[in-house]
Amino acid sequence: MAGNAPFPGRRPGRRNYNSVIPRKGPGKGRMRHCATLMNNESRTTLLRRAALAGAFLIATAGLVAAIDVAAPGKAGLVLKEDNATVNRGPIEAASFSGVVKRVAPSIVKVTVQMKASPASMESGGDGGGLPPGFDDPALRRFFGGHMQARPEAPESGLGSGVIISSDGYIVTNNHVVDGAKVVTVTLSDGRELSARVIGRDPQTDVAVIKVQAKDLPAITFAPSRNVEVGDRVLAIGNPFGIGETVTTGIVSATGRRAGIGLKYEDFIQTDAAINPGNSGGALVDVEGRLVGINTAILSHSGGFQGVGLAVPSDIVSNVAETLASKGKVVRGFIGIGIQDLTPGLADSFGLTAHSGAIVTDVQPGTPGASAGLKSGDVITAVDGQPIDSASRLSLTVGENPPGTKVALDVLRDGRTDHISLTTATKPNGDGRGAGDELAQGDDKGVLNGVGVADIDANARRELELPERLSGAVITSVDPGSASARAGLREGDVILEINRHPVTSSKDAVDLSSGDSNRKTLLKLWSHGSTVYVVVDETGPAGGEAP
Repeated sequence: MAGNAPFPGRRPGRRNYNSVIPRKGPGKGRMRHCATLMNNESRTTLLRRAALAGAFLIATAGLVAAIDVAAPGKAGLVLKEDNATVNRGPIEAASFSGVVKRVAPSIVKVTVQMKASPASMESGGDGGGLPPGFDDPALRRFFGGHMQARPEAPESGLGSGVIISSDGYIVTNNHVVDGAKVVTVTLSDGRELSARVIGRDPQTDVAVIKVQAKDLPAITFAPSRNVEVGDRVLAIGNPFGIGETVTTGIVSATGRRAGIGLKYEDFIQTDAAINPGNSGGALVDVEGRLVGINTAILSHSGGFQGVGLAVPSDIVSNVAETLASKGKVVRGFIGIGIQDLTPGLADSFGLTAHSGAIVTDVQPGTPGASAGLKSGDVITAVDGQPIDSASRLSLTVGENPPGTKVALDVLRDGRTDHISLTTATKPNGDGRGAGDELAQGDDKGVLNGVGVADIDANARRELELPERLSGAVITSVDPGSASARAGLREGDVILEINRHPVTSSKDAVDLSSGDSNRKTLLKLWSHGSTVYVVVDETGPAGGEAP
């Protein structure tokens, strides 16, 4: 490791899982980073860091703006549920027409309109909204540098929804109604009803809308926790706005975390064809019970390529009931940073268990700190429910509203402790980092090819580091090094080396040069989160992605 390299300033950063949505029609040319979506008028390409695949949230058109959420309904939401295990008999029915006839009346088309802002008539970039040929400087001088704004037609989009109560509550995707000023629902019998947005949850991409109607055919929920890979499922929605369409396939995977930008991802993956317009539609089992809400596809081309994603019904029901009663979702918070316990981390911590969520950081003054949680603890269960990943822990804790007492099973120093704490409301704000790229370092010992520097005022400002954070900022990483293969990047901050604290670049150099172990456990601050990384320099192919 090389020290004393100057901090170079802001870096381009790692590839983020963002999407750029070009707006078509009168306002094309403007672009916005947002949750991935696609519809019959616009497509979104998500650059995945490892898979190089595109991810698309489907069904709604146009750019979206802020929305005034309507007041929630006073009456509580009661969902129809059937907890029986799905029929997994050896013989498949020759036709699903009976299932479709039962379910189809519960599926609706959702049409939204967004209020368009007038196009600017000022020059700039691609013409700034001027008609073709009117951006000539002489013409602009003739009009005094100003021309009257050209109004745009209202933008619209199409999606699907599922009736979940007989008195008019409908669940759909957040990205379908986000920014909508007018929402219209078309029922299976052709009736068109005005709908109001009851609440939205961007973190799961679930939203609830409501129409004024009675005796509507509400769908029956099945517990998605009982869904198994290989189960037959049907996807029902309104692709491309052509009308209700049914496709069939199987459950390809459960608990899928696709990295499409949602805070809580626990998707059911299916090969049932899902296309633009299906967002918010139903994924049902062969009994006609809802097991998920169709949300996204992963694709190289923008079209369906056999990988569809649905929000599981367990999450949908929890979020929908909360939105219907409170208008918003407030999740429990315990104030810790977590990541998956990988075999490499388990080996570095001397653990025999390879399943759980490892605590990377404990924020002062939070329930986790008050309960005595420590960095390096491994949480293996919450209220008796096994925890196999960091995502599962986030989902499980988030299902509990603030003020809920939860019991954690914590693996620490080879023994299991039982820790109880009470969830709190998550405060606003977090630190996020970025950085820049510099030349390679030349050094000996472990962490070869890594250059570091002290955190000075410039680095703290450019990387937006919290005031309480101390360590050594990484200024360079040799692209061919084990550290690069393990995921270290310029702008990351080294907090610990082999569980020894690092407060300066000198600490980092001393700890790395004096260590003969070729597997190094690092604690990093990276992009606003604390993570553990193992750098394996025992062989040419070593390294572990964080």
